[in-house]
Amino acid sequence: MAARTFVGGLSMRARLTTLTAFVVGLLCITFSAVMLFSLNRMATQNLIRDVSDVGELTAYYVDRGEIIDPLPPIPKNEIRPVQVVDPSGRVVASTADLRGKPPMAGFRPKPPRQTASGEVCDSVFRRCHIVVARQVYRDGDWVVYSAAPVLPFYTYGSALALLIAGTIGFTVAVACATRRTVTSSLRPVDEIRAELDEISGGDVGRRVPIPSAKDEVYRLARSVNHTLDRLEGALQQQRRFTSDASHELRTPIAAIRAQVEDALLAPAETDPIRLCEAVLPSLERLQSITYDLLTLAQLDHGVDLHRQKIDVSELVAAEVRRRHMSSEVVRRLAPGVTVLADRARLAQLLVRLLDNADRHAESCVTVTVRAEPGDPTYGRRFRDGAAVIEVADDGQGIAEHERERVFLRFARVDTARSRGAGGVGLGLPIARRIAEIHGGDLVVADSAKGARLVVRLPLCR
Repeated sequence: MAARTFVGGLSMRARLTTLTAFVVGLLCITFSAVMLFSLNRMATQNLIRDVSDVGELTAYYVDRGEIIDPLPPIPKNEIRPVQVVDPSGRVVASTADLRGKPPMAGFRPKPPRQTASGEVCDSVFRRCHIVVARQVYRDGDWVVYSAAPVLPFYTYGSALALLIAGTIGFTVAVACATRRTVTSSLRPVDEIRAELDEISGGDVGRRVPIPSAKDEVYRLARSVNHTLDRLEGALQQQRRFTSDASHELRTPIAAIRAQVEDALLAPAETDPIRLCEAVLPSLERLQSITYDLLTLAQLDHGVDLHRQKIDVSELVAAEVRRRHMSSEVVRRLAPGVTVLADRARLAQLLVRLLDNADRHAESCVTVTVRAEPGDPTYGRRFRDGAAVIEVADDGQGIAEHERERVFLRFARVDTARSRGAGGVGLGLPIARRIAEIHGGDLVVADSAKGARLVVRLPLCR
C-alpha cells in the first residue's frame, strides 16, 4: 500500500523513467546471469577435460605398472590431486597433498564407459571439487581419481566486473534517454496545461497550442480545443439566454408598470375593470415566461418521471380535443402505439408542438402517430422500435440551416416564425428536452410545405 502511494505520488515522467530503468536493469541482469552461466559451463567443461587428461596420463603409468607413491607432479598440471585405488578399494598411490587419506570419491565408471565425473563436497577436500574417475584394467579393476576445485559462478572476475559495470552504465544511459524523451514528449502537454491555467471565464476565446507531430498529444490538443469551442458556445448561449430572458421579462413588467402609473396619475378617470383587462395580457405573458423558465430549470437539473404505459394515439387525440386550435387539425393516429413515459411530461411535449404548429400554420395542422421497427441507425435505444409523433403545419417552414437553431433557448429565426407570432422561443427547447429525458429525440424533418417536427420515443412492446 505504501509502495503504491509512493508510486502514485510520482510524476508521469518519473514513473516512466523508473519503470524503463527497472525493466532494462532486469533484462541486463538476466543477460549477465546467462553470460556468467555460459562462461562457467564452458570453463567447467574445459576444467573437466584438463582433469581427465591428468587422470589419463596417470592411468598410462598404472597400466604399465610404473606406480610411484607419492605420485610425481605432472608437468602439464602440477597441482591436480590424484589418487590410484586398487581393486580392493585401497589407495596405493596419490599426490603428496592426499597421502594417508581415503579415496576422494566412491563412484566408479559403469561399463562399458571408462570414465565418470561428478562433484564431491564431503570427501577429503575442504571445498567442493570436480572429480574424474578413470577405469584401468590391470589384474583387476583399478581406478584413477583426479580432481580440481569447483569454479566459482563468475569464473572470471574481470568478466563479472565488466558485466556489472555494463549493466549499471547501460541502465543509467537508458534511464537518462527515457527521461529526456518523455520530457520532450510531455512538453506540449505542459504547454497545454499552462494555457488552460491562464484561461478564465471571461477569456474563453483562447486556445491551447497544437503540436506539429500528429500523435496522441496532437489529438489531445484538438480535443481540448473542441471542448473549449463547445464551452465558449455554451457560455455565449448562456449570456444570450440571460439577456433574452431579461428582455422578455422586462417587456411585460414595463407594460404593467406604465399602465399602473397612468392609472395613478389620473385615478378619477381610471376604470378598474378596464385597467385589469389591459394589465392581464402582460401578466399572462409574464406568467408564461416564468413557467417556461422554471420548467427548463427543472428539466436541466433532473426530474422524477412517473413512467407508465401510455397509448400515444389516445393521448394525442385527447390533447387535440382539449385545445381550441385556430387551424384545422388532420389526425392520422395508428392504434396500439405505446410508450413507457411520464404522462404529464409527454402531454406537455405535445402541447408545445401543437401550439407551435397552430401559431405558424396557414390553415392546417397534421398530427401523425405511427410505430417504426427497430433501426440501428438511431442507436440501441430504438432496438425494439420507435413510437413516432409528427406534427406538421402548412406555414412558411424552417430553413434547413435554421433547423437546429430553433431548439436554442430564445432563438430568433426568420420573421415569419418569430416571437411576433406569439412565442418566446422556449417551447421547442422544452419539447426536445422532454423527449431526451425519455430516451428519445426531436428533430425538424424535411417537408414539402411548412415545418414538420418529428418525435421518436422508445417503443414499449
